[in-house]
Amino acid sequence: MKEKFSKLINVYKKYGFLGFIKKLYAYIVANYLNKISFAVFFNPKKYRKQLAEILNSPDIERIVLWRSSFGYNVPLFQRPQHIANNLAKNKCLVLYEVTTMTDKVKTVKKFSDNLFLINYNNILLNRILESELKKIDKPKYIQLYSTDWKLSVENIKNYIASGFGFIYEYIDDISPELAGTKEIPQNIVDKYEYAMANTDVFVVVTADLLKQDVISHRGEKNLIFSSNGVDYSFFQSFDENFEFEKEFTDILNIGKPIVCYYGALAKWFDYDLIKKIAETDKYSVVLFGIKYDESFDENLKDEKNIYFLGPRDYKILKNYAKKCDILTIPFKINSITRATSPVKVFEYMALNKPIVTTDMNECRKYKSILIGETHEDFIEKLDKALALKEDTDYIELLDREAKENDWSMKAKAIIDGVSAFEK
Repeated sequence: MKEKFSKLINVYKKYGFLGFIKKLYAYIVANYLNKISFAVFFNPKKYRKQLAEILNSPDIERIVLWRSSFGYNVPLFQRPQHIANNLAKNKCLVLYEVTTMTDKVKTVKKFSDNLFLINYNNILLNRILESELKKIDKPKYIQLYSTDWKLSVENIKNYIASGFGFIYEYIDDISPELAGTKEIPQNIVDKYEYAMANTDVFVVVTADLLKQDVISHRGEKNLIFSSNGVDYSFFQSFDENFEFEKEFTDILNIGKPIVCYYGALAKWFDYDLIKKIAETDKYSVVLFGIKYDESFDENLKDEKNIYFLGPRDYKILKNYAKKCDILTIPFKINSITRATSPVKVFEYMALNKPIVTTDMNECRKYKSILIGETHEDFIEKLDKALALKEDTDYIELLDREAKENDWSMKAKAIIDGVSAFEK
């Protein structure tokens, strides 16, 4: 309860009073009212037949229940959706947990071949699914994020007792800042400790520091490295007729090179660095994203040359990024960012734009990324990046590293890891 109250306070700070009321109402409907479905109650045979047909598809080799309440149709299209899509393309049936706050799926809905959006919060539907799964003689897995705070260890043990393998995606430092609470929710801590103590759990890590942490607890058994990646093909086409709002075209018309960042604006964002870039008066600094916490308002007011444009949907954000000159990740270096594999850096590569980041561990791995070790060095790297903007060799390097990190390869690493256990 304490964690939920802390989360509610964070939501209020992030979205304001009206936004908070809308979110609270949606949460109550999704997590309480939608638990009971009259459609399933009055016609259980229909849903039993539907689920049986889905589970018995001849085109699948294994079944994955994605059990983290991230939602599918959210503006921030991230690792969960990409991994689910690519598992589904590789003969995995993925039953992806929705949140009815964003997905409007009260029962089950086909999204694409082998990928179905399902409301596990629907009590009757979930019971029917559990009974039908018991009839299936194929490898079955429950997969969730290390940041999930909904399922308990007992829930996980119940799945394992029913013959499921457990895929634990250890994707970030275990931190209250990432959870959006004052303290780390106990469910997150419990599942982390369970995964670290049991070598039968498949632990997927996205960064070297996370890998080292796992090895220090339990060695390398059932340890899978799968960093974040990019949907390369998605970033190869753009809407040539896309109409930018006046706010953005005004920035383009200023004529200064545009330094852009998109993503969460949070405590790990280096606001002092952004101010120093703006103070050079060489660049227009454009920030897209959400205010993840109160840090943005505490650090930025009305600084010259800095433009906060709010969030943009994943489907159209690339049109904005394509118009920018340099793409950046200006994060502070701390326990969170040292263990982060930034999704956006691979998207930046696929956009073929010069990249400058602070000295993050995972960014050091790629030749295309210019690393700014200090604020002064970062600004010098911006100048270098601007000079590389039309360099064909550099653009080829960006493109090659983007292709090498397509999401299809990240999903394959997970499949290869669990399939070795199935033999």
